[in-house]
Amino acid sequence: MIWLIALALLTLALLGAPFFALIAAIALLGFYAQGYDLAIVAVEINRLGEMPVLVAIPLFTLAGYLLSESEAPKRLVRMTQALVGWMPGGLAMVALVASALFTALTGASGVTIVALGAVIYPALIMGQYSERFSLGLVTASGSLGLLFAPSLPLIIYGVVAQQLNTSPPVSVEDLFLAGILPGLLMLLVLTVYAATQAPKIPREQRRFDWSEARDAVVDAKWEIPLPILVLGGIYSGQIAPSEAATLTAVYVFAVTVVIRREVKFARLPGVIREAMMLVGGILLILGAAFALTNYLIDADVPTQLFDWVQTQVSQKWLFLLALTAFLLFFGMLLEGYPAIVVLTPLVLPIATGYGMDPVHFGILFLASLQIGLFLAPLGMNLFITAYRFDKPVTEVIRTSWPFFLLLLGCVLVITYVPWLSLVLLGR
Repeated sequence: MIWLIALALLTLALLGAPFFALIAAIALLGFYAQGYDLAIVAVEINRLGEMPVLVAIPLFTLAGYLLSESEAPKRLVRMTQALVGWMPGGLAMVALVASALFTALTGASGVTIVALGAVIYPALIMGQYSERFSLGLVTASGSLGLLFAPSLPLIIYGVVAQQLNTSPPVSVEDLFLAGILPGLLMLLVLTVYAATQAPKIPREQRRFDWSEARDAVVDAKWEIPLPILVLGGIYSGQIAPSEAATLTAVYVFAVTVVIRREVKFARLPGVIREAMMLVGGILLILGAAFALTNYLIDADVPTQLFDWVQTQVSQKWLFLLALTAFLLFFGMLLEGYPAIVVLTPLVLPIATGYGMDPVHFGILFLASLQIGLFLAPLGMNLFITAYRFDKPVTEVIRTSWPFFLLLLGCVLVITYVPWLSLVLLGR
């Protein structure tokens, strides 16, 4: 009977059944088999309303959608180009930094490729970078930024991990701090690589233009305070993530709708609807995931799974290597949010059983999922890039391999050097 049910659920998944429905079905079947009242699933979904940190999700999402609808991406690219574009590899650095900032604010790598790619890719070609390098950079840079606050994947991992009562406990504020150095490592490695691929442009053509820099900064005068206010407040501990989300949403709304008027009031209901559809999907998945997590803990599944893994892999370094490969594989198959809510309850208890800090695991987890998004042959960002620039997927795969291998090296450093993730927490 169990195998028939599993086969039926797998068939439904292949036919495109909603992901939250499959998670909820597994939880319902599990509780039913144990003789529990199935109302417990509704109770778990209702618990979402008792978590103040979840307020951050719709507010940050709305702010990200408003930014993507405005001219902010172009101003961001122009400003970074004016400030660092004169350096060897400066234009590629512009693409990487702008993409990381935009992905951190929107929490969606695909949006970064679509919104910024239209600006960055032609600029790289005009800057005499090869088409192969430019296409690979746009694909890879869409995955940067998920480790920087106020990234939604960091918040969602923190919310799910808190249900597992780990020791030490996981907080969203700790995750925001822990992601800084690993995120900067990834950014630095790609920046150095980009500098080695820069076209040979005579020095006299790479002069810093004070007038353009001044004009670009003035043009972006309303966008510049946003990361300073929000990220400075979060990292300094002065404001909570929910307060930062409120500040971000109000500020972005004021700038894009009231001051710059780039998002017209007539367009505003559509933007809000699109943002809240994404939020609704995330909350449905989270609610179903809470029910599934409750069942897994009650059925002692994580403990049994840990015991089995420990009989197969006794050494921690080998477990970490297998864990990284496992996360990369599922990062390729699943889009970020479903992967977080499904895998965290299963894998986090195993990782802590091997002595991993749950915050370190979270950063490793998200870093692996981040590059799994453009892992061949099924990484989602490969197809987004191919569709956006009308290129064959096979060509996109070939161009993105150097970037993937470099970021894979960064993931291994994050995996085996926990200090990188924990030093800012004083652990």
